[in-house]
Amino acid sequence: MEMTGKYTIPASREAVWQALNDPAILKQCIPGCDELEMTSPTEMTAQVTSKIGPVKAKFKGEVTLQNINPPESYTIAGEGKGGVAGFAKGGADVHLEESAEGTILTYTANAQVGGKLAQLGSRLIDSTARKMADEFFGKFSEVVGGGADGGDDGLDAGEIAAAQTAAVDEAPVLVSEAVTDIEHAVEEKIHDAEEKIEVAAGKGVLGGPFVWGLIALAALIAVLAVLN
Repeated sequence: MEMTGKYTIPASREAVWQALNDPAILKQCIPGCDELEMTSPTEMTAQVTSKIGPVKAKFKGEVTLQNINPPESYTIAGEGKGGVAGFAKGGADVHLEESAEGTILTYTANAQVGGKLAQLGSRLIDSTARKMADEFFGKFSEVVGGGADGGDDGLDAGEIAAAQTAAVDEAPVLVSEAVTDIEHAVEEKIHDAEEKIEVAAGKGVLGGPFVWGLIALAALIAVLAVLN
């Protein structure tokens, strides 16, 4: 999986650089981050609880900073293990550029997943990764920029993008649940109709069982046609 992104953060490049190396700020901004500790100037350990589709797991991993060129760029490399859920590893090149609006942050990331995560499909994994990135940088921009880019509606660009992604991801599930409810309702109606037909056929009404059998077949075909 490969992913790129570009964000404008309303703060100086030096402030953004310092924040990218501050464990307290990173923990606050990373979705689902339970623990984050800097063990050396270039190494961190982290524990993150994440949900990708039906799979939810607690990942423990290590992150290393490489190719450090302050306050302009560095490379992040890391690996996280989530037990039976699988693992994820990869890296990202991060670049900071000064602009009139503050600092433009761009990144290029690549990652590999294994275990149950690899069985979920690249589309779901990609959309979840994009959602987490938008949530992180939306929160990061808010924290580092001191809310300078926000209005009074309580939503930033990252939160809006995350909500849109979540809606797209959840739509098939909601449709499936609705179809299941309709199928159950139809099954109940058919069952009630069959019971009434059996009673009427036993009494010999309108020609007996044969005629009522034809009526039941016609009713079933009509219901299936409406359902389709």
